[in-house]
Amino acid sequence: MALQLGETAPNFTIESTQGTVNFHQWLDDSWAVLFSHPADFTPVCTTELGAFAKRKLEFNQRGAKLVGVSVDPLSSHHDWARDIEQTQGAALNYPLLADEDQVVAKLYGMIHPKADPKLTVRTVFIIDSDKKIRLTLTYPPSTGRNVDEILRVLDSLQLTDKHKVATPVNWQNGDDVIISPSLSNDDAKQHFPEG
Repeated sequence: MALQLGETAPNFTIESTQGTVNFHQWLDDSWAVLFSHPADFTPVCTTELGAFAKRKLEFNQRGAKLVGVSVDPLSSHHDWARDIEQTQGAALNYPLLADEDQVVAKLYGMIHPKADPKLTVRTVFIIDSDKKIRLTLTYPPSTGRNVDEILRVLDSLQLTDKHKVATPVNWQNGDDVIISPSLSNDDAKQHFPEG
């Protein structure tokens, strides 16, 4: 059964390009963006890993760590990291998990047999500092992920956690927000006296 929003993200211990990762320990009190790749050296994923590396500082500023996962072995990941740096102009600066036995892929429901029973689909999970799953996105193999959208959702989640608001369609950080419908009118006036 697929993981649902609000569930605790499953823990795992696995080798990565930056050493052994015990996920919950590594996460500590940070947020995480966990994203899977069907295989090393796939061209769309190569562009994504490079794009995330170039924008890692923006995730750091939001208290979010990046972590990729692919079902190929660690030796292949190191070769791929060199290819990413050469072709995308950015070195891999976050862990890429070597999920050769598909431990993470199975825990997180990244194997979709109707797509291809041997490959992980391209999924993104945003996980909060309480280790709860806050977002899942699944992309087809032919469409690259949108880093701006992932940052936008991360901004929205963090803002709406801090304040009793919701963000409307196409919201960008700094735009107007909506007072949460869960607040009564009296509570809304107390929390937001100026509207």
